[in-house]
Amino acid sequence: MKRIGIFLLLVTFLLSFAGISFASEPTLEKIKRTGVFTVGTRSGSPPFAYINKQNEWVGFSIDLARLVHKNIEKKLGKSIKFELKESIPATRIPLLTSMAVDLIAGTMTDTRARRENVDFSLTFFATGAQFLVKKGSPIKGVKDIAGKRIGTQQGSTNERELRTRYPQAVLVVFPDQPSAFTALAQGKLDAYTNDGIQLWGLKYKAPNPDEWEVVGEFYTYDPYGLAMRKNDSDFRHVVNVALMEGLEGGDYFNIYNKWFGPKSEVPYPLSHDVKTFLMMQVVPK
Repeated sequence: MKRIGIFLLLVTFLLSFAGISFASEPTLEKIKRTGVFTVGTRSGSPPFAYINKQNEWVGFSIDLARLVHKNIEKKLGKSIKFELKESIPATRIPLLTSMAVDLIAGTMTDTRARRENVDFSLTFFATGAQFLVKKGSPIKGVKDIAGKRIGTQQGSTNERELRTRYPQAVLVVFPDQPSAFTALAQGKLDAYTNDGIQLWGLKYKAPNPDEWEVVGEFYTYDPYGLAMRKNDSDFRHVVNVALMEGLEGGDYFNIYNKWFGPKSEVPYPLSHDVKTFLMMQVVPK
């Protein structure tokens, strides 16, 4: 029995040591070892990432992650499996730090506070928070939300902003966007707040789009980035080069047009100023 106990202690030690080793393993080495590139993304945030009617996981962010996937295969010189895993605001950073995913590709705002825990890619989309309401609602912006039931997602920048700057609102926090929109449709909320582009996605995907309005000026600035583990410069370079080459070669704009162009389900024209900002991030070769 004593020998068995010693053996179990030794196995536990070795497994713990292996866990520590894998936890500190550079992302590219992990992907090369496992043959899998795992991306954390959303299942209910159209058109960035969602499950469509054909039960396919699709979206703008996912297509950008596929650009990264191609660049990883080019860098490693081998075929790599592309895998998606569900992530929500409350689980994104834990999924990264635990190495359950290699990249977060969704609607994650690059903030100074989040940079303490993760690194971000170049900005791939810029938006700001607004409100989704039933047409005819008295809520037209942040000045109208005092005493109103405002839905928001747990762990989002919008939740933090409202708690800090607009404490008069009655916040109702939800784990994800579909549950918040269901509550709004059932009349349990006066408005739902999120980044404007996500609200437009909800409106266009709703059974009766004309019943809904996106209202208010942006009350936040939300630059979206692809998130990854901190202090992994080699992997961050591969991610950023994929985005820069997509911008420079036109693949980014083809993907943008697919999801936000005039013939898409969520038309959202890319302004000249935003396009200029995106292109200014492309550094010389």
